[in-house]
Amino acid sequence: MPSYHVLSIEIPYGDAVTAIHPVLIQDDQDLVLVDCGYPGDLKRIEAALAAIGLTGDQLTRLVITHHDYDHMGAAASFKRKYPHLLVATSEGEAPYVSGEQPSARLVQAMDLQRSLPASEQERGLAFIEMLKGMETVPVDESLQNGERLSWGGGCEVIATPGHTPGHISLYLTEQSVLITGDAAVIEGGELVVANPQYTLDLGSAKESLAKLLAYDADAYICYHGGVYSKR
Repeated sequence: MPSYHVLSIEIPYGDAVTAIHPVLIQDDQDLVLVDCGYPGDLKRIEAALAAIGLTGDQLTRLVITHHDYDHMGAAASFKRKYPHLLVATSEGEAPYVSGEQPSARLVQAMDLQRSLPASEQERGLAFIEMLKGMETVPVDESLQNGERLSWGGGCEVIATPGHTPGHISLYLTEQSVLITGDAAVIEGGELVVANPQYTLDLGSAKESLAKLLAYDADAYICYHGGVYSKR
């Protein structure tokens, strides 16, 4: 029976705890993980799988919505442990995920570093070093805008650039559920553009958000924020 599962992975962040929400798309042939957390999150996600009676060995694909470190940070670890796992992303994100091109987020951070006040310089440099140290992973499959896949009873790939150049979202047609990645987050009970101050192309990001809202899905699963629904 086609289904999906929203994982809630708690991440220590200084003195606080934050949460991310990778998604599992499940059917009789595939178990697809959409985004995989920060570097070091393999065991956290494995524990979340075990809690719903699944294992990493059952995963068939890892879809990376975009190359930010909190979405693909554990991808190389997953690929090492589960070499059968196919890594998929968009054509626009593939060079960054695979390391063929420098991370667009790293380039942005290095540019911003020059204008940071002295009090922020140390934190900015630490962020840059973290991005430099993130493992990349070979891409096995390229997903195209508008492509329709069998996952979960039917899954449409949606190009949602802006946050990063090749960002994608996924629409589960049978369930009327949209997996937004970072094309949308929940703030004040509404779907909004994620971190506009760090969005690489704000105009495109706004257009992508409008595209997602036009689907009028029953639920929107945001990586940061969880499930949004007006119904």
